[in-house]
Order: sequence, then C-alpha cells, then structure tokens
Amino acid sequence: MESLIGLLVAAPLLGAAVLLCGGRRLDRTGHWLGTGLAFLSFAFGLVLFTDMLGKDGEHRALHSHLFSWVPVGDFQADVAFQLDQLSMTFVLLITGVGSLIHLYSVGYMEHDERRRRFFGYLNLFLAAMLLLVIADNYLLLYVGWEGVGLASYLLIGFWQHKPSAATAAKKAFIVNRVGDFGLSVAIMLMFTTFGTFAFGPVLANATEAGESKLTAIGLMLLLAACGKSAQVPLQSWLGDAMEGPTPVSALIHAATMVTAGVYLIVRSGAIFNGAPDAQTAVMVVGAVTLLFGAIVGCAKDDIKKGLAGSTMSQIGYMVLAAGLGPIGYVFAIMHLVTHGFFKAGLFLGAGSVMHGMNDEVDMRKYGGLRKYMPVTFVTFGLGYLAIIGFPFLSGFYSKDHLIEAAFARGATQGWIFGSVALLGAAITAFYMTRMMLMTFFGEKRWQPDENGELPHPHESPKTMTIPMVILAAGSVAAGFIFNLGERFVHWLEPVTGYEHGHLPEPLNVPLITGSAVTAMVLGVALAWVKYGRRPVPAVAPRGNALTWAARRDLLQDDVNHVVLVRGGEHLTRSLVYLDHKVVDGVVNGTAATVGGLSGRMRRVQNGFVRSYAVSMFGGAAVLIAATLFMRAV
Repeated sequence: MESLIGLLVAAPLLGAAVLLCGGRRLDRTGHWLGTGLAFLSFAFGLVLFTDMLGKDGEHRALHSHLFSWVPVGDFQADVAFQLDQLSMTFVLLITGVGSLIHLYSVGYMEHDERRRRFFGYLNLFLAAMLLLVIADNYLLLYVGWEGVGLASYLLIGFWQHKPSAATAAKKAFIVNRVGDFGLSVAIMLMFTTFGTFAFGPVLANATEAGESKLTAIGLMLLLAACGKSAQVPLQSWLGDAMEGPTPVSALIHAATMVTAGVYLIVRSGAIFNGAPDAQTAVMVVGAVTLLFGAIVGCAKDDIKKGLAGSTMSQIGYMVLAAGLGPIGYVFAIMHLVTHGFFKAGLFLGAGSVMHGMNDEVDMRKYGGLRKYMPVTFVTFGLGYLAIIGFPFLSGFYSKDHLIEAAFARGATQGWIFGSVALLGAAITAFYMTRMMLMTFFGEKRWQPDENGELPHPHESPKTMTIPMVILAAGSVAAGFIFNLGERFVHWLEPVTGYEHGHLPEPLNVPLITGSAVTAMVLGVALAWVKYGRRPVPAVAPRGNALTWAARRDLLQDDVNHVVLVRGGEHLTRSLVYLDHKVVDGVVNGTAATVGGLSGRMRRVQNGFVRSYAVSMFGGAAVLIAATLFMRAV
C-alpha cells in the first residue's frame, strides 16, 4: 500500500505535465484527461482509506521513502510521505471535492479557448496540495506550500487580459510571500533546535525545547498560516482572488489552499502546546478574522465576494479552534471538512447563477431565480442552511462543537472567545440569508448586460449540476456522520490525542447549543426584515460609517496603502537621499579632496630649472637654520 501514496500526487502531476506541454492537439480532450486523473487520484485515496480502516488506530499510519533529496553531512532532506488519519482526511477532501470541481469546470469553461491550460493548472494545484498534506517533513511540505502559491497565481490570473485579474494574481502572490517567509524561518529554527525538520523527531522532542524557542517557531508558523488561510493581517488578497473563474474560487476557498494554514497549525500541535503565548496569538487571530470576514460579507453585493468574506470568517472559526489547543484540534478539522462541502457547493451555485445571468455578479440585479434555476436553488439552499448552523445539518454539528470548545477554554478566555463565536454565528446567518433572499426571492431585477441583452436565466448543464447535488448531499450528511458516536474524534485520536474533542466538565452544553441556534434565528430574522419584507433597491443605499467601511473591506487596502505603500515610498526616498547625500557625498568628497591635493601638488613639478634651484636653496636654508637652532639650544 505504501507504493500507492506516491501515486496520489503522481496522477494529477502527470495530468499537469501532459496538458501544459502537450500542445493544441489536446484541446478537444484535455479537459477530460485532467478530470479523469483527478478522479483517479481520488480512487487511490479511497483504496488507501479502506486499507487504513482495516487496521487498529495505532497502526494505521503509512510511510513511504522515495529518495534522499539533499544528503549533505548532518543536513538530510528526504522525499518521503506520511499518510496518517489527519493527512488521509485531507487527501479525501482534496481529491473528492477537487474532482467534482474538475467535472463542474468541464461545463463552466466549455467555451473558453484556453480550457486545456486551465485544466493543467487545476491538476498542478491538486498535486501541490496533496504533496503539502502527505509530506513527512516540513521542508517537503514547503515545496507543496510554494507549489500551491504558484498554481493559485496562475489560476487567479487565468483571464490575464483583464487588468483586474492580473492585479489580483500579483496581489495574492506577493501577500503569500510574506507568509512563506514565516514558514521558511520556522523551518530554519526547527533545524537549529532539533537538528532535523521531520515531523516525527520535531514533534516528539518539542517538550525538550525551551518555551521561548517554541514560541518563536509557533509565531512564524502562525504567520505562514495567516498568508495561506487569509487571516488578519494577511487577508487582503482573498476578496480580489474572485477575479479568477468561479471553479478556482471553489477550489481555493473551500477544500484546498485556505485550509493549508489550519492543517499546518494542527499538524504542529505539539509545538503550540508548549508555547502558550503563540497559542493565544492563534486564538486572537482566529477570533478577529472571524468577525472581520463576517462584517465584510454583510456589505458585499458581489455574490462571489460575499462568499469570499464568508470563507475568511469560517477559516477564522477553524483557526480559533486550533488555537484552543488539545480540546479544539478535532473540531477545527471537523468544521474544515464540513466547510469543504457546503462552501464548495455555494461557490459552484454562485457560478451556476452567473452562468444563467450572463456572468452578472451583482445580487441587486438578480431576484426571483428560484423559479428558473430549481436545482441551483435547492443545492445552494442546502449549503446555505448548513453554513448558518441549521439544526441537524453538517454546519450545525461542527460549529456547535467549536463554540462549546471555545466556552470550555476557561473562565475569562472562554467567555471572550465563546461570545465572539456566538456573535459570528449570528452575523453569518444574517449575511447568508441576505444573499439567499437577494438572489432567489423577491421581484426580478434583471438588467441588460453591456451588449444591451437581458439575461435569460436557465438551469446549468448536468456536468455542473451533478457536482452541486453531490456537494449538497455532503452538506446535509457530513456533520451527522462525523458526530455519530464521536467517530471522527476517535478517527483522529492517534494524531490529535484522546482528550481532543472531549469537553471538560462542568459545561452546560444544551445552553450553549440553544444559544447558538438562537443567534442563528436572530440573524435570519433581521435579514428577513431588511431584505425579505422590503424591495431591494437597485443601487445600494449609502448607509452609515460602518457600512461604508465594510464595503471597502474594512479599509484593509487603505491601511496597507498607508502603512506599506506610502511607508515604502518614504523609506525608499530616505534611502535615496542617504545614498545621494551621505554615501555619494563621502565617495565624491574623498575623490574631490584627492583631486584637489593632486592639482596643488602638481604645481610643484613645473619643469623649470630655476624653480628647482630655488626649492633646493630654500631647503638648504631651512636645514642650516634648524641645525644652528638645535646647537644654540
């Protein structure tokens, strides 16, 4: 079975190589090749999963060593894979949801003349993400980490003829480089501290390292997670990433790239367990981002950007749970998996709406679409119910446990982070209900497109609706399956520990569950009052200062412009002034001094005998005078 682990990555990597290098001869069939290899990787994952289920929990992990990558003295870097319960969860999610997105893309990208290249990039993205989660050491994980960054840049900027898409791709790439710097520093600190960067030795010996070293490593890992998972303060790229084709949004924002940061923190749990300050920083970042993304989602009329704010917020939930330590790891992963189903379904549903509305993204120009797109309406609606935590759907189970874990943190921190999680649940219900009402209910508000044609909403082809139906089914059932008999807790037990997922007593769980449901109902009711009982204006009302700020992403780009762009400009000007006035001044001043002295000394050597005779006479006179003076003294 160990030999199959490498095939997980090899299948989509082969597809990327063939599609990107095969030329136009594959234009007619390349999309099916890429989709088939994605499903093949999923099949390999199912075989490995079935084999894993047949073993005891402590003996399920598989290791596969391919070759020594960099054998230089004590520095040993191997290309080796580790497949345990945590990485297997990600493998099934990445390949399963990723394959469905490939299938959806067959219909969505049908008329794009560069479709073959698009599927090559999708395969490359899948291969990089799989390498990230099955690597058995941090250095090989870093290779997958960078591969995901490259593939996301190519996919976000796929329609590079649009300046906005090219700019968004560059923005995502640059912001993620900041996080990548954190991961590279963390890896170097691991090597100097433990003499290796393999998961086994590093995590097993984490307790032997000092708290200060673990804190430094933990903070650098958190910086890396903030970049990939779009957490404050490195969140600004996520909304702009919507410039890519909608399947890209589903792939990046549901099951793959933005979940990498959560995986990194949970995988490095032993480091954070020994660094309470770093753990607190993780919780603070998750809680702040949870509210930040939710508030932004409330003010977006662009359906994809509204979902982008939602993704930021939901990943914030996961990061908050991961920061809770042993009690929260399994709940972070549980919500990550359920989010993979309902958020992928929501993005694909948004793409289906755009497909039927001439690529219009403004929800103020939708309305009444439930009659014209029934499959999209039902599947999107089930994803909506799941994300707001409607009872007995997947989001209800995962988010409810997460809120309970937050309250179980302790007297002070528990109430703070638990209350933030409850407030986030209410805001989530508000903005998602707003999105549902503006898109599928009310009167038709359709307007002519740039060519003067009115849209004619229609249901999407089966290649698009079948993945949506499967994801909707997962949105309904995933949480119940995970919660049944705490199977998911015990599944991850060898990786996260038995206590992970078992809440301390006393904790009034029914009260917390009731509070979460009440928060959800209040959010839905408020959205109904504002958008269900009143006509939706064609132009967004001005609103108050908070609304204005939320429409501008809570001024994240303005802050970055002032702090980074203008700050960089002032720093550059200061360095230029220093270079011209100080560095060049010293160099040029030295040259001028030497030149001036040389010019003056050159006058002594004029070539006239009379001048040399006078000099000799003067010198002799000075010597005689000095001699007489010395004798007199």
